[in-house]
Amino acid sequence: MSIKQRLEKILEGLPAGVKLVAVSKFHPAESIAEAYAAGQRIFGESRPQEMAAKQAILPADIEWSMIGHLQTNKVKLIAPFVSLIASVDSDRLIAEIEKQAARYQRTIDILLEVHVAQEQSKSGWSYDELQHYLASGALQQMEHVRVRGVMTIATNTDDEAVVRGDFQRIRDIFEELKPQFGEEFDTLSIGMSDDYPIALEYGSTMVRIGTAIFGAREY
Repeated sequence: MSIKQRLEKILEGLPAGVKLVAVSKFHPAESIAEAYAAGQRIFGESRPQEMAAKQAILPADIEWSMIGHLQTNKVKLIAPFVSLIASVDSDRLIAEIEKQAARYQRTIDILLEVHVAQEQSKSGWSYDELQHYLASGALQQMEHVRVRGVMTIATNTDDEAVVRGDFQRIRDIFEELKPQFGEEFDTLSIGMSDDYPIALEYGSTMVRIGTAIFGAREY
């Protein structure tokens, strides 16, 4: 199947209101252009340099989503144009996003990445750490950062019960945090190519799908 056909098949199975981030990392600009021609507008990258290079040569109305671990010294590469930074996992990173967004007179949307998986190698705040940060009041000082929701990556396992447990946990966290932020806190970003149908059962509003659209990555 072509990229267009794969994309259409996935979109047909998504409920109304669920956003699709086409994970284009490591794929060439030509593949993104093919998905763009089929109507896709939100693309996810994990390397700031790669995102900036693609942004420079692809249509201006693409919404770029940073989905990989982001070092503070690389925020400046994407701050002028990025639509969403979906992997925000520290107070230092939030402070740098605020600094760079202010520099470009922008408000940058972010998701708080919370670690719920069983692998310790996965990034993200522990919920206790995140609650401590929110209680400090530091976030209220950030005038150019808008928290839109939370994201996580479930445990990499064939045990569906474990994956469901991860998704239930992040859904509970999403609901617990929502009263602090109000209506703009509307994004629960869970689900990738292998597990997004399960994520939809737990209320995902944003799925991140790469391989099922673009095929195997060319590293």
